[in-house]
Amino acid sequence: MLSSGVMSLALLALIFVLAGLVKGVLGMGMPTVLLALLTVTLGLPDAMALMLVPTVITNVWQALVGGQLRSLCRRLWGFLLMACVVVWPGVWVLSRVDARWLSLLLGGLLILYAALNLSGRQLRFRGSHTQAGWLGACNGLLTGLTGSSVFPGVPFLQSIGLPRDALVQAMGMLFSLSTLSLALALGERELLSIDQLQASCLALLPAGLGMWLGAELRRRLSEARFRQVFLMGLLAMGGYLVIRSLLGG
Repeated sequence: MLSSGVMSLALLALIFVLAGLVKGVLGMGMPTVLLALLTVTLGLPDAMALMLVPTVITNVWQALVGGQLRSLCRRLWGFLLMACVVVWPGVWVLSRVDARWLSLLLGGLLILYAALNLSGRQLRFRGSHTQAGWLGACNGLLTGLTGSSVFPGVPFLQSIGLPRDALVQAMGMLFSLSTLSLALALGERELLSIDQLQASCLALLPAGLGMWLGAELRRRLSEARFRQVFLMGLLAMGGYLVIRSLLGG
């Protein structure tokens, strides 16, 4: 039994190292990798709890670096506000729905995100305040239901003509604020325990190691090829979650 516990801890540490490595190479992808692999290993509610601290810490740094925080806040405040506020009703639904169906939803989102990026297609949005608000609300709802903040938020940010550095900073703002709201909403619904929060804090160590390894690898690897492998892995993991959920696993 002790051996089994050690193996489980080693597997979890490896997952956080892998997620950090992806973040180190691509500058993004940590929460998506964590949700995909931890949901398979632990189930969706525990996956959402464990990914909180590494996701917030790494993305707060990303949100503050770039020099365009004030201008991005002026441009995106409505989108970001709705993305945070509507997390709460999403978590309310999470607390009342069979997690198997939400794992199915997460799998579908992973497939959609990976397929869009692999195909090279980009969704187009007008970027009006009304549309941004609705898209933020949709993003917040899906964050509360699945823990994933990438859709439709990332495609929206990619489509409104932000320069690369501003886009990276805006994604950091979205992910950090959404994850902070998720943590508060999970705590309010008693879906986040002190033990889970402590474990999430400890997960910073392997995640940080992975980011360091990823930064080293970035000098030796083709980022485009690595991104393609990453997206194909997400596609496969999303398919697995969908099949497992439909089969009642």
